[in-house]
Order: sequence, then structure tokens, then C-alpha cells
Amino acid sequence: MSETLERPATVESDARGTVTAWLAAFETALAKGDAEAAAAMFAPVSFWRDLVTFTWNIRTMEGPGEVRDMLRAVLADVQPGHFAVAGEPSEAGGVTEAWITFETAVARGNGLLRLKDGKAWTLLTAMTELKGFEEPLADRRPMGAEHGSEAGRKSWLEKRQQEAADLGYATQPYVLIVGGGQGGIALGARLRQLGVPTIIVERNDRPGDSWRKRYKSLCLHDPVWYDHLPYLEFPKNWPVFAPKDKIGDWLEMYTKIMELNYWSRTTCKSASFDETKGEWTVVVDRDGEEVTLHPKQLVLATGMSGKPNLPTIKGMERFKGEHHHSSQHPGPDAWKGKKVVVIGSNNSAHDISASLYEAGADVTMVQRSTTHIVKSDSLMEHGLGSLYSERAVASGIDTAKADMIFASLPYRILHEFQIPIYDKIREVDADFYAALEKAGFMLDYGADDSGLFMKYLRRGSGYYIDVGASQLIIDGKIKLKSGVEIEEITETGVRFVDGTELPADLIVYATGYGSMNGWAADLISQEVADKVGKVWGLGSDTPKDPGPWEGEQRNMWKPTQQPNLWFHGGNLHQSRHYSLYLALQLKAREAGLATQVYGLQDVHHSGR
Repeated sequence: MSETLERPATVESDARGTVTAWLAAFETALAKGDAEAAAAMFAPVSFWRDLVTFTWNIRTMEGPGEVRDMLRAVLADVQPGHFAVAGEPSEAGGVTEAWITFETAVARGNGLLRLKDGKAWTLLTAMTELKGFEEPLADRRPMGAEHGSEAGRKSWLEKRQQEAADLGYATQPYVLIVGGGQGGIALGARLRQLGVPTIIVERNDRPGDSWRKRYKSLCLHDPVWYDHLPYLEFPKNWPVFAPKDKIGDWLEMYTKIMELNYWSRTTCKSASFDETKGEWTVVVDRDGEEVTLHPKQLVLATGMSGKPNLPTIKGMERFKGEHHHSSQHPGPDAWKGKKVVVIGSNNSAHDISASLYEAGADVTMVQRSTTHIVKSDSLMEHGLGSLYSERAVASGIDTAKADMIFASLPYRILHEFQIPIYDKIREVDADFYAALEKAGFMLDYGADDSGLFMKYLRRGSGYYIDVGASQLIIDGKIKLKSGVEIEEITETGVRFVDGTELPADLIVYATGYGSMNGWAADLISQEVADKVGKVWGLGSDTPKDPGPWEGEQRNMWKPTQQPNLWFHGGNLHQSRHYSLYLALQLKAREAGLATQVYGLQDVHHSGR
């Protein structure tokens, strides 16, 4: 969610000459093993974001000193070269920008380079494929038909059925993915194309049930261009904001078309790691059958939001009505004419409150802290449109290119590009925000006015993309209780410290989620969860994202302090884009390639 830094090309030949000269000098320094000279080609304030190619990690080096230290550690093994310009560079506002390609000893990559005053300001390097393990795409696609004659030959279907029957029993998966939502499915598809034996386990009955079972009004709040899955984009007539059941059906169809080994109705009971063997022992219940698996790599794709965070409020146990976390909310139909209290004021709270109102319930939202609100139309126009929209596609920026442009913006300075977006939205929607505040709603615009996406990256909460619920609050159709602490839950409702009480037949706790390493604590051990530490956040030292600064998402899509344990997920955009880099890391290990990790993340927070 960012303004693109791409600008119309000016003085194309000069821009190409500038970039070509920089790349040539950079490659020469690298070939000589001269880390000091290569680092000197970066500006004093500069950023090199590497997605696996140099570091076998997801890592941002800030400034020439960090660049030098990284190169000194990895150059002998990486052996980078063949740097080239891809397409026509551009120059505007003192910034020269160019797409690049390059190779290492074992991989091919691409990236985006920005120069200021002849030195690198930002550099993105991203692995695209491993040499000798290229995906069977385009000219390498399988034939399908087998011409000629062979006695006893098995059909494609028979081979596929045999593989599915054997894997997990006669043969073991190299990778076990726990969680069969969009994250696990996207990663499974990547690994399938790379030939990595993989099983995805999911406790629900069918792929997509994690969407189907949510409240009936749920739709994606991100637009379709932002949400494609790998290899197979949504159809051109797909809704801009997909309803949950369409997403569920798409995921189910996708698992079949991509021929994923997907074990539904399967629950993980325990997991332990044998460091000597370098493998996991994972016990699962597969539809009533206990199966023991021995994967080398374990991926928790159980949802970026982690475990539901159910608050501890005095008196909860004595409430005589029904109460549940928002993740268990079945929908509004049973509550027509009933009184409902929704505790929370972020996306789920708004969506659930709106659906309850529409179903005829008397609903009150309890807002305990400030929330950032942005209208969906305004976000589309000012925040996403330059990268993810029909307008972007028409200008030559497809989803893959948009992903790379966005990935090229270092987290350290990303908020600087976000602030003007939300300043503009605040100006355009000033009357809307004034009406919300008049209704008593407590607003914020992020810790530094950088808005929604920085809140998402830093803490994964604290916002609502408005698709109609805010107007219901403004009009008083969704009642609001804000700025007063809850004292206790009574037998019949919610009592506040000011002495007031809200009667309730239903209480919905829309109170968010904990760190993903809570799943590791449940499945493996608290010791391993603490060893890994907090999952998600940048270390920005803003609310719910404690420092120190880490510069990348904690523990996501990269090696962790627990060998052979990985975390994968995020929104559909992140599940799609970062599944490539996680899949390449896993394939490299399966293929026996040397994968010396540079800058393995330190652990500063247990995440409990």
C-alpha cells in the first residue's frame, strides 16, 4: 500500500548510461572481493534489501557499513555477477531508477536499483530461481501426453493417486505445512512446482473453510489486483472485493488444480525436533487415524494473526448469555431483536457490528482505544491505485511488478512515503472524520500519522477499512461506548467504571490475536516458542511493536533460531509474494545446496 516511486523516463540515454556504469563498477568490485569498494558505492543514507540471494535470509542492510560487513561475510560463497539493466531506466527528481537482473553461483535474481548523485540510495535483490532447479514453466512445461506404447503404463491420474496414497506412509514429506489457508496453499503450490514433497494439514473439512466459517458478511477489504495467488490469477470478472465464500471456493478449486497433497480433517497433536537427525516427529490425527510424520522442515502457516486473544475480564465466567471471540462468530441471524455488545473497534468489530445491525440486532460497539479508519474508496484512490488497480495494469504495472516495487521500499523509510497519502485522505475526507469524532469515536492515524499499512506491518491491528459501518456509527444505528474502561462482566451484561451497564444477550470479543509463536508453544513447546521469540512487527518502538529496530518482519518467511522451523502467512499479497522466497530456501535445503545464513535474527521478545 504505497505510492510508487516509478516516474516517467526523462533523458533515457543518460539514465541508462548512469546505471550501466554503476553496475559495471559494482560488479568489478564484487568480482575482486573488495567489499569496501562496493560499499563505498552506496550513499551515506542508503538501503540494500536482500530477499535470499546474498544472505539466504530476508535482510535489509542500512548504510555502507552494514553493506560492507555483509559482503565481507558472503562474497566468497555467493559469487555474484552478470549484472544487467532490464528495460529502460528513468530519471526524475534527482533519482535514477532501473530494473536489473543478475546471477549468483547457484541462483538467478532480479531487482530494483535507485541512484542519487551517482550512488545507490535503495537496492532490492530478489532470488527468482535456483540453477538446475527451475520451475517447469513455459518452454519447460510437462508434456502431459506420453506418445508411444508401454505395457502397464499408468495414466497421469493413476500416478497422482499413487503419490497421494504413498506420501506420509510409504514415503515421507520433506516439508510439512501446518495450516491450509491461503498461506499454506500458496506455499504448497510453490513447493509443488519445485518438486519438493510436501503435505499441507488442515483441521477443517475442506480447503477454504477458514473463510466459509466466518461471519456471512465478510469480504476481502483489499482489491482483487492485490490478492492474486501464484500461477493462477483471479478471472477478469472477479469482484473487486471478494466475498468470503467465493474465496473459500477459489482456494478449494486451487488445491485441486495445483494437485496439492492436502490433508483436511487433520489436527496436529505434537511435534518435536531431533537435532541429530535434523528432522521432526509430528503426530497428527487424520480423520480419526493417528499418523506419525517425519518431515525435515516444519512450516507454521496458521495465520499471521496467531491465536485468538481472549481478554480476561472480571466476572466473565458468570455471564448467562452467549459470548465468544470474533474468530468463532457464526453470523448475525440468531440475534434479531437481541442486545449485542461487541468489545473492540477494528476490522472484525466493525464488520460484525454492521452485520448484526442489518440482521435486526440492537448492537453496541465498545471502543477501548483509538482506531485508524480509512474509507475503502479513498484507500483505493490514494493508497493502492498506483500499484494495484486496472489503472496500474494499463500503465504496465502488473501484480508481479507491483510486488517488487513495493518490496523495494525499505521499512526504515516506508512511513515517509505513507504519511503524504494519509494527509491527503484526511484532507479529502475531513467531513467524514469530523462526523465520526462527533459521534464519540476515538480516531488516530498511526503513531506517526503514517496510516493503515504501517500499523499492519508494525502490529497487525488497530485499523478499519470502512465499507459502511462507520456511517452506521455516525447515524447512531450502531451504538458506541467509548473512552470508559470496563469494570466487569455481570450475569446480564457489561458494567463500566462510570457505573453504567450495557445489557447483553451476546458479547463478542473482537479483541485481536496474539503472536504466531503461540502456535509453536501449543504444538512443540513453550521452550521452542521462547527460543523463536515474537513473530511479526519491525521493532519500530511504536505501540504493540517494541524495539529494538529489526528492519524486517520478525521471523516471517526466513530462518528462525529454531532450526528447520519456519513461519509463513500474512495477507494474500504477502502469502503470494513471500511464498516464492520461502519455497526457494526450502528447495535449496532439500537439494543439498550450501545455505549459509547471514544475519540470523536475534530474539528480543518472547511474544508471550
